[in-house]
Amino acid sequence: MLDWLIKWFWSLSQYVVAAPVYAAAPMMVFVGALDSSLLSIPEVNDYITIARVAHNPNEVYYFPIFPAIGSVIGCLILYRIAMRGEQYISKRFHPKHLDRVKELYRKWGVFALVIPSLLPPPMPFKIFVASAGALGYPVGRFAIVIFVSRLVRYYFWGILAFFFREEVKRMLDWLGENLLAVLGALIITTIVFFIVSMLMEKAKGRTSEAKAQVSYTD
Repeated sequence: MLDWLIKWFWSLSQYVVAAPVYAAAPMMVFVGALDSSLLSIPEVNDYITIARVAHNPNEVYYFPIFPAIGSVIGCLILYRIAMRGEQYISKRFHPKHLDRVKELYRKWGVFALVIPSLLPPPMPFKIFVASAGALGYPVGRFAIVIFVSRLVRYYFWGILAFFFREEVKRMLDWLGENLLAVLGALIITTIVFFIVSMLMEKAKGRTSEAKAQVSYTD
């Protein structure tokens, strides 16, 4: 299963990098929408954007727009699903995580959506998108925040690829030879991140319970 997924990912990436822009652009929008909605492909938009600009430096001015558009479309799909179906997000995300995200929205407002839009994994993103739909976050503002944040993220990678394109090409060649190990490390890092988060939550909960018991005893 993993071998098939890796081969598909690699062939898709190579196609988007090598195809004429009139074919690569809609494919990039499609991949971005897929990744931000129902299927998670870690870092695929970042990787393809970097590879495309490194091999086509003149496209640094406009190519990052396509994954940003795709991401907005995918996020709007997830937003609509979450807005209409509370069961969807309750099945997909842990209630404690949802409560925490809702609290972040109440505390930080728009920045609770900007920060996960900018940062790569293991920073969670889809839970913030789904929570925005469930909380009835204004759809127009939601789309603008996602689009601007994703533009900043992909233009950042594109500009780096433009100035360091030879180094990027060498890195991409190495990545092609070690893709399985890199994906495995990324998956393990994500799992460890969530395990540590869960352990910290449990420890925090025990501390709160202990304080409550002490206060009750006093």
